[in-house]
Amino acid sequence: MQPRHVSATVLGIAQDGGRPQAGCVRQCCVDIHSDFSLHRSPVSIGVVGSDHSTHLFEATRKLASQFETWFDNDPEDGPLDTLWITHAHLGHVDGLGLFGREAMGASGLKLHCSNSFLQLMQATPAWNNLIQQGVFIPQVFSDKPIKPTIQSGFTITPIRVPHRDELSDTHAFLISGPSKRLLFLPDHDSWQETLTLHKCESIEEWFSKLSVDIALIDGTFWSLDEIPNRVVEEIPHPTVEETLQRLADKKINDVRIIFFHLNHTNPLHRSNSKEYQKVIEAGWEVAHEGMTLQL
Repeated sequence: MQPRHVSATVLGIAQDGGRPQAGCVRQCCVDIHSDFSLHRSPVSIGVVGSDHSTHLFEATRKLASQFETWFDNDPEDGPLDTLWITHAHLGHVDGLGLFGREAMGASGLKLHCSNSFLQLMQATPAWNNLIQQGVFIPQVFSDKPIKPTIQSGFTITPIRVPHRDELSDTHAFLISGPSKRLLFLPDHDSWQETLTLHKCESIEEWFSKLSVDIALIDGTFWSLDEIPNRVVEEIPHPTVEETLQRLADKKINDVRIIFFHLNHTNPLHRSNSKEYQKVIEAGWEVAHEGMTLQL
């Protein structure tokens, strides 16, 4: 089989609850219930290696439609080679059971996760059964680059980020292909905490330190005005408004920054919104499902 390019396909752009979100009776969800084309899956990407191997990031409950999106946009017909988990919050892990006997019946799938997340799996009976049955073969990562298969043509480096760690710790992933490096950062609490942890003064400095070319970053909320009835301290994320203020307008050699992990309330779901236009006019992007990035 001839080698191919390494590519990443965006399989979901929504925050953990998806869009529409269960229980939401606001206009942002009510208006789209009957239009499936406006539904959005929880955040995920799929990466195909130069050896045609396939690697999934996050296990959402929308696996069926996400596999369809992936292979419609970047066709491959082999079994999934690896699964990578950033952290233990709902939308990132609620599809783990779909790999088991009740659905896909997978066997020997390498699941790359932190030691903290593995301990959670072992303490959760339904998940521990998947390990005991051989559905998953856990592979605990550190902060070192990992080549997912011998001939994959890319490496993955876990990067610790501060986030609500009541269940497990949280990581971003730096995916380094032959020509570009992609940062997969769906969740973190704040830029201040993340930059402090990595001893950087600005987003640009951190991305430069990592030699990032493309960054898929946490865009959960446009502003905190979206969630007036929630306790903000319980669901911390940097707002897109703050991120834009930190970044200013894109310059010629800047990293390609793409917002995703959008809450169902986020106006960036609507390409005709003034907020969406503000992102585009600044030179940045909003992810769409099926977007394929060459690495």
